[in-house]
Amino acid sequence: MNSGILLVDKPQGMTSHDVVARVRRLAGTRKVGHAGTLDPMATGLLVLGIETSTRLLHHLVGLDKEYLATVRLGWATTTDDAEGEALPAAPAVAVAAIPRDAVDAGMAELTGTIDQVPSAVSAVKVDGRRAYQRVRDGEAVELAARTVTVSAFDLLDAREGDGWLDLDVRVECSSGTYVRALARDLGAALGVGGHLTALRRTRIGRFDVAEAGALDGLDVAAARLSPAEAARRVLPAIEVDVDAVRDLRHGKRIDAPAAARGLAGGAPLAVIGPGDVLVAIAERRGPQLKVVTGFPAEERA
Repeated sequence: MNSGILLVDKPQGMTSHDVVARVRRLAGTRKVGHAGTLDPMATGLLVLGIETSTRLLHHLVGLDKEYLATVRLGWATTTDDAEGEALPAAPAVAVAAIPRDAVDAGMAELTGTIDQVPSAVSAVKVDGRRAYQRVRDGEAVELAARTVTVSAFDLLDAREGDGWLDLDVRVECSSGTYVRALARDLGAALGVGGHLTALRRTRIGRFDVAEAGALDGLDVAAARLSPAEAARRVLPAIEVDVDAVRDLRHGKRIDAPAAARGLAGGAPLAVIGPGDVLVAIAERRGPQLKVVTGFPAEERA
């Protein structure tokens, strides 16, 4: 199996590890990794690396993301989503009385650069252990706030029920943002509690779920993106000749092509050789390029 990046539309009920295990079997290799998990409840885009393209995943984990989600107002849960235990509900009359402008104002307050406390049941490490494991072990977990950017928090639709109000929303955010925490904080701001009932990741950087394949019947070889194509979506790219390819693969520095001289020193860039082959991730050091991550000569698009 050749190296490449694979876009998968994760179904509900599976963990991201389950998807990786399935792709390992389909691809016939143990060397499969992912660029960020999704909760079992969530669906949507997972970006996987196969063989040496796992080396590209480091450059994907920090990309911005887009989600479609449903926030239920009326009560909070222990996990900030529908899989947790329900906490005491707000009076139905209070939920029914929430004005639309209050919802808009609450969402606006959670848009932009904000300090967000991650959900207690999350993968954030506390003294070397995942927060969710500490919660499962019965510990009280208090996580520190972190600065995140919510570029868009848009209301798409709203539906009322007996004691609840569902909001369909679109979220664009920086890596590390918890959409569950947005639901929790919106509900808290409105005084009625809130949690997430549906979540679908639709975009990671320039990778879109519309390009992703369903796991059932997935043809890994046909669906994968070549290392060079994937790298171009993530990093600035330059093309070099066979002589430069040889030098880079021998660990030598090369003179930076004109296209690379305007980049900031230390900024990673993809080096593409003849035949559309990803040669390396490199960075500019003064007038030269130095390899940060090399890719084997046998890789082909």
